[in-house]
Amino acid sequence: MSARPKTVYLCSACGNEAAKWQGQCPACGDWNTLSALALPAERRARASRGPRAPAATPETLGGAATEDAERLPTGSAEFDRVLGGGLVAGSATLLGGDPGIGKSTLLLQSAAALATKVPVLYATGEESVRQVGLRARRLGVGTAPLALLAETDVEAIIAASVAAGARVLVVDSIQTMASAEVEASPGSVSQLRESAARFISHAKRSGTAVVLIGHVTKEGVIAGPRVLEHLVDTVLYFESDAGSRFRIVRAIKNRFGAANEIGVFAMDEHGLKEVKNPSAIFLSRHETPVPGSLVTVTREGTRPMLIEVQALVDESRAQLPRRVAVGVDANRLALLLAVLNRHGGIALAAHDVYLNVVGGVRVEETAADLALVLTAVSSHSGRALPQDLVVFGELGLAGEIRPVPFGEERLREAAKHGFHRAIVPRANVPRKAPDGLTVVGVSRLDEALAAIA
Repeated sequence: MSARPKTVYLCSACGNEAAKWQGQCPACGDWNTLSALALPAERRARASRGPRAPAATPETLGGAATEDAERLPTGSAEFDRVLGGGLVAGSATLLGGDPGIGKSTLLLQSAAALATKVPVLYATGEESVRQVGLRARRLGVGTAPLALLAETDVEAIIAASVAAGARVLVVDSIQTMASAEVEASPGSVSQLRESAARFISHAKRSGTAVVLIGHVTKEGVIAGPRVLEHLVDTVLYFESDAGSRFRIVRAIKNRFGAANEIGVFAMDEHGLKEVKNPSAIFLSRHETPVPGSLVTVTREGTRPMLIEVQALVDESRAQLPRRVAVGVDANRLALLLAVLNRHGGIALAAHDVYLNVVGGVRVEETAADLALVLTAVSSHSGRALPQDLVVFGELGLAGEIRPVPFGEERLREAAKHGFHRAIVPRANVPRKAPDGLTVVGVSRLDEALAAIA
């Protein structure tokens, strides 16, 4: 009779292991995050033997970086953009998102496209082979030479991948997988960690690109220990507003490309279609100019993108005026209103202020500061701003307008979409403006207010 595995306690927030259960994780300080993890006997045996001499020979950094990483195009330019140019051989990618948002659809379409060039295995633990086949036929990829496997045993899937010589392995989803070496049910912390570790080890040994689909919790993060995100090479998240047909895939982590890169897709009855001009879907041109609406140029990853910001400023009937921000940080809004009061002479302390970024985009960078302030001023005064005006710039606490990175790229994107006037930081004014675009440089908030008067 084999010895029972030793039990350790794993933190679902940071992945730290503890010898005994306790209410607070000693590493990250989170409460009630430790769960029991039964270690396989073989791992205990390795640990008891102590350190052993390394079998591999170290390489120099220069010798290891002589060749570029081999990339496999997925057939979707938007998906390739998020990945940094395609799937890298031997990499592990984790794709998360809400149920029904399109994770399986995107990967089935990509796997079918890849299968025409290299061997691909699509392993599903949630559907039967027939169900996947019916979905593939609805998506128009039913004739692709894609290998399907309905299995939840990790070792069986890896063996099938090796037997098929698969260059790409898609696992749908990691929460349904289980390893025979772990005495726990699928979806538990110990199974998630061990199953993911085995798939990642297979990717590194064989050079197979492994893509794992992960469910998310109600907090919007991938279910299971955060150590999964540390183990994989790339972490992607699906984002979408309720009822919207557009989907955004964002790279949260990418060892082979730019983090925070996005790809934009539209969902229809035939699956996900890439949106090659995202700025067009986030701009809703009004028939006539309206107060409280302005266009700015934000940057997502390596892509400049035009978005519309809206503001509604109204007299408050409550003792404490409301400050509501959708798509921007509420603390940033309070800061900008204070600067507007101090250096622009416009007090909104007795007004409710509502800010919204159209299209469900969340603006994290400070380049939208000036546009947010001028939008609030437009709504407060009731004076509409020109529809062909675009604004960007960071606003400092002293009322100065600071330059932002990639100013010329932002201006070229604005000119491409028919904008004729731009208000930007003085340091971002190019020597030669794009054709058809008049660029006004400002260095102080009062200069920007004068430019829209």
